[in-house]
Formats: sequence, C-alpha cells, structure tokens
Amino acid sequence: MSDAPEPTYELHPTEARWTHIALRVADIDATIAWFTEFTPMALIDKREDDMGYGAWLGMEGETNNPFILVLAQFFDGKDPFAEAPRATLAPFAHFGIELPTKEAVDQIAAKAEAAGCLGMPPTMMPAPIGYITMLRDPDGNMVEFSWDQGVFATLAERWAKN
Repeated sequence: MSDAPEPTYELHPTEARWTHIALRVADIDATIAWFTEFTPMALIDKREDDMGYGAWLGMEGETNNPFILVLAQFFDGKDPFAEAPRATLAPFAHFGIELPTKEAVDQIAAKAEAAGCLGMPPTMMPAPIGYITMLRDPDGNMVEFSWDQGVFATLAERWAKN
C-alpha cells in the first residue's frame, strides 16, 4: 500500500518537461498588467489562498511543451522567503522573447520608452544575439525582445531532423 496521495489531475506529461519560471513580486496586479501589455503572454490563471496571490501567464494555444511564468505575491507575515532579498533578473539575467521582425523590436522599444520602462535601446549585437532591446517590468526584471537571434530557427531545424 502506497502513502502517495491521489492525483488531482488526470493528464500528465509523458516525459520530463521544463514548465515554468517563478517570480516573487511586490504587486501582482501591476505585474500581470505589464506582462499582458508588453509581451505576447496572456493571463492563464489567478488565485488567492491563505499565503497570498498566485498567477500563471503564458502563450495562448495548445502546446506539447507548455511553459509559463508563475507570479507570487505573499501576504505580510506569510512569505516563506521573507528573510531573503527579492531576486531580480537583471542586469544581464533576463527573459527572452524572439520577435518576427526588426521593426517589431523598434516598436516595443518605442512603447517601452513612452511608458518609462526601457532598459536598453535597440542594439545590433554580434551573432547569435541579433537585434535586441531590453525592458524592465514593475519589479525591475529585464525582458529581452530580439530579432534574428536564431533560437526559433535553430530549434525548428533540429526538430525537423527528428
């Protein structure tokens, strides 16, 4: 007889999957609003429990490789990591989003500059980095938007060989 709990969900991956990155945030609503305005991510789920608020953001549509951004805002006195400094992805650590055109990078940079959250103007970097700009979310985390970085192309080429 096993002491394992009964599963909550019927569906599980058939193999290990990289599924998420989690951030502790100061204002979950401000962070959700920022990510849904400046990135292609949508709010998948938001909940509240005795410890605080949680939210999942991700790309819309069915995928065999789901990946989400998990946000957590703990209530005062409920944060199990309260003694630790709030981790921030910066100055180099960042989220990366590859865009379909160079103009799209320029557009998101202009939008960010107008909103006061541009962290790095559009810059052509050596291969394989490509053309990038960086934005800061409400907690100071960096989000890179790139064109011609090759992540999409390289993975598509490798997937096609399998």
